[in-house]
Amino acid sequence: MRHSVASALVASVVAAVGATTLTACGSDETAGKDAVAVGGNFSFVSPGGQLVIKYDQKDRKPVKDLSGSSLMESDKTIKLSDFDNQIVVLNAWGQWCAPCRTEVDDLQEIQDELQKGPGNGADGSDNSGTSKGGPAGTVLGINVRDFNKQAAQDFVKDNDITYPSIYDPSFKSAISLGGIPASVVPTTIVLDKQHRPAAVFLREVNAKEIMDVVNNLEKE
Repeated sequence: MRHSVASALVASVVAAVGATTLTACGSDETAGKDAVAVGGNFSFVSPGGQLVIKYDQKDRKPVKDLSGSSLMESDKTIKLSDFDNQIVVLNAWGQWCAPCRTEVDDLQEIQDELQKGPGNGADGSDNSGTSKGGPAGTVLGINVRDFNKQAAQDFVKDNDITYPSIYDPSFKSAISLGGIPASVVPTTIVLDKQHRPAAVFLREVNAKEIMDVVNNLEKE
């Protein structure tokens, strides 16, 4: 049974820059400074405390190939490069996190759309002009700060989640993600087909706003 939460207050207020307040399930001192791209790889800090940051195609830099043990299959390693030439929606989550529980149905909806193949937008229309075949992409979860692995696995089963998740309780993968604040959960990063961040959301997301980004990426 999926949890349906009408509304959820984010667990804690984590950073303030001027009049802008960054809220999520944790805190990070770097939120609120400027984002830069360093050494050809993506390096991130929230510019001006923004909760949503989008990058033009010409300004995108690749993330490093992150990898880790599968949450549901301990003997399996999941790598970002497993999804070569696919749009990837990275989502850092924890079963302890109220907004993570709120957005999980939307993330599963996004996964269902991505698995239909290129050209299938959120409304079911063909908007990319590309041939259909394999999936357009995937949601890839990063399960963080769940040191009770069984609790995280139960959350996946109870909510009928079909997309894969890397088990990363210490959130070491934040290093591979170019300085994404490890204490801001949930965090969602939409990667284009070259695995360059096109959008970063430092808050709970919904299916429509993510699919709007995905549909634009399919047209590139």
